[in-house]
Order: sequence, then structure tokens, then C-alpha cells
Amino acid sequence: MQPTTSDHQRVGRFVAVASAPLLLFLSVPLLALILRSSPAMVLSSLTDPLAVQAITLSLITSSSATLVAIVSGLPVAFLLARYRFRGRNMVDTLIDLPMVLSPAVAGLALLMAFGRRGVVGRGLSELGVELVFTPVAVIMAQVFIAAPFFVKAATAGLSAVRFDLEEAAMLDGASPVQVFRHISLPLTRNILLSGAVMCWARAMGEFGATIIFAGNFPGRTQTMPLAIYLGFEMDMDVALTLSVLLLGVSFGVLFLLKRVLHGQLASVQG
Repeated sequence: MQPTTSDHQRVGRFVAVASAPLLLFLSVPLLALILRSSPAMVLSSLTDPLAVQAITLSLITSSSATLVAIVSGLPVAFLLARYRFRGRNMVDTLIDLPMVLSPAVAGLALLMAFGRRGVVGRGLSELGVELVFTPVAVIMAQVFIAAPFFVKAATAGLSAVRFDLEEAAMLDGASPVQVFRHISLPLTRNILLSGAVMCWARAMGEFGATIIFAGNFPGRTQTMPLAIYLGFEMDMDVALTLSVLLLGVSFGVLFLLKRVLHGQLASVQG
């Protein structure tokens, strides 16, 4: 017996009611954050030196981290998308790990590797190079946490490109660089852009690894999430303002990704 339209509608109403608790739980805190702030308070707090420094540093470090992720992550994505080799699953898991690893663990790992007494940091210290508690440490923490978002997106995009198109270009005499530039890159441009934007947004919101590896020094290593943490104890208006800004950035990024990626993989495969 086939289900009727009324049966389908009853199931739909039941599913809608069953979905309400989680949707409300996710919505209420975000709405409360917005309701507790006001345009006047946001504009006033944006003139606070603490907020200005945190926003400026976040923009610089997250943009730098995204650039590093693109330059270093694109070869990794191409490797995973185009080749099958022994240890591929291990490499793929290594890329996934920072996405599920506790940021606190990531920060401690960076400290053990690049700190003054770290595996690599000890040698760098002897050469007079100090990374911990510097803006460079902020970028390193952001790259560690956010780069996988770009690599995974780039891998998915490159995997979806039809190999016969690239093969035909190579048979016509195109070099691998020309094939990537004129075929692979145009077909995956939107996906790569989406991965870069997601990477940037994740770097912008990074907290745990940064505070452990880079510290929380205003004007030096204090990014927006760290300023929110400090503002929660010292100036709630600044904390709310920066929180609303990050919320707006996150919403905008997700909205953009959904618009850009809609049907993109299908067009690449077609």
C-alpha cells in the first residue's frame, strides 16, 4: 500500500516538532548574543584600543595563515586527488586530525615542537630565533588548525575534475603547469575559493592553540577570540562587540559557501 499525501504531511509535522528542540537550542544563544548588544554599543566599542588592536591583528594573521595554507596545501590536495600511493590513508588522516583534535592539544603540541625547549625550537633558539609568544606563533597556530579546511575542499574539487579533459590537453602538448592553469584551476576555482574562505574564517576564530602557543598579549598576540576571553573579565561591551563581529563573519562565510558551492561539483563532473 502506497503512502498517501496526508500520511506524508503527518510525518512532516511530526519531524518538524521533533526538530524544534535542537533548533531552538542552537538559535536562542545566538539570538541572545545579538539582543544583548546594540548598534550604538558596537560602534562605541569599536573605538576601544583593545578592540582595534585585536581586529587588526586577527585580519593580518588570519590572512597570512590562509595564504600559507593555500601555497602549502595545494600540492597536498593535488597529491591526494590525483595519486594512489602507499600511506595515502595515513596522509589523509593526518590532514583530518587537526579538524577533530582539541585545540588545546594542538597548542601544546606546537609548544613541544617549537617552544624554547621544543624538538625544533631548541635549535632555533640557539640560532637566536624565537617563535613562541610572537605574531608568527599566532600564524603557525592558525595554519595548524585551519589549513585542513582548504586542503579537504581543494582535494574534493580536484578529484571531481574529469581526467580525460586533462589527458586530452596533455596529448595536445600542454605541460602539467598549463593543464592545471587552463583546465583544472578554472573548473575548480569556486571550490578553491570556498575552501580558502572557510580556512580564513576558521583561522579568524582560532582560540585554544593560539593562547597556549602564542599567549594573550594585547597588540602582539591577542586576536579577537583572545580579546573576547579577556573582555569577559574586564569589559563585557568589548567582548560582546567582538563576539557579534565574529558571529557575523561566520554567518557570512557559511552563506557565501552555500551559494558558491551550489551545483559546483555537478558542473565540474559534467
